[in-house]
Amino acid sequence: MKEEMKTPKIWSIYLLECSDGSFYAGITNNLEQRLITHNAGLGAKYTRGRTPVKLLEFKEVNSHSEALQQEYQLKKLPKSKKRSFFN
Repeated sequence: MKEEMKTPKIWSIYLLECSDGSFYAGITNNLEQRLITHNAGLGAKYTRGRTPVKLLEFKEVNSHSEALQQEYQLKKLPKSKKRSFFN
């Protein structure tokens, strides 16, 4: 039997601005679908009552573990420095 070659998933770390002006950071391997989910009120508990959300920034990484580590670093930053994380 031939082994299928797995295509590595690209993970995104993203920053949203909620309707109340607050920021939300998350990770996903399907950014377009995740934004639809957030705006439908079906995403993270934090964003459910704060729709619509707007994508401010994102960056792609090659692994889930790297995305988790960077999300953790992003969430530790004060709001004033979150956007500069992506530069």
